[in-house]
Order: sequence, then C-alpha cells, then structure tokens
Amino acid sequence: MKRDIDLVRDILIAMEANAHGFFAQMPAIAGRSDEEIGYHAHLMSQAGLITAADATSLDGASPSAIPLSITWAGHDFIDAARDDTIWNKTRSGVLSSGLSFTFDLLKEVLVSAAKGPLGLP
Repeated sequence: MKRDIDLVRDILIAMEANAHGFFAQMPAIAGRSDEEIGYHAHLMSQAGLITAADATSLDGASPSAIPLSITWAGHDFIDAARDDTIWNKTRSGVLSSGLSFTFDLLKEVLVSAAKGPLGLP
C-alpha cells in the first residue's frame, strides 16, 4: 500500500475535531477502508505525528494502528496543512514537479506557503 498524504491530513483533521484530545477508535473517513486508515495511522505513529495503539495481527494484510492522540509535531503539520487553498496549491505544486518528495519537504513547503499571507519571508 502506498502512503497517501491526503489521507494523513484527513486523519489528523478527524482526530483534531475530537474535543477531548483522545481518540481511541478508528476514525471514519468517507471512501476509505479501515485497512487504509489503520495502515496510515501506523505510519503516522512512526513519523511522530500521533500516538497510536498497535493493532497489527498476524492474520492481517498490513500493519495497523488505532490513533490515540495528536503529538506536537502532528499539530504543527495540521496547522500548516489545514487551509484547503494552501493545501491544494502546495500538494499540486509538489506533485506536478514529477519528483519524489519526503514528508519533511512537504511540511517545509506548506510552512513557506503559510508565511505568504502573513507577509513573512
């Protein structure tokens, strides 16, 4: 399964919407399977964006995790990626370059794009 940065953003937005800051269930994302969400939660935990409970089973098709809470780094990312206009512009710009990109590079581009409306260099 390939990493889907749009799904990462969607999971963080769904988690952030919880008023208590604690999730402890698989979020429902329209058009996405529990396997996709669980795998991406597993990746997000590895990247330090969320804390998660490992839900991988030996009979499962892929590693899986249940999101618990957003980390400081996860909040920083979603703060940079929340605005749909900035997200779509950044995402399409990075993807249209035809180059592979890392998560850290995407975050740098998002932060840079967010500085523009604030008049920051």
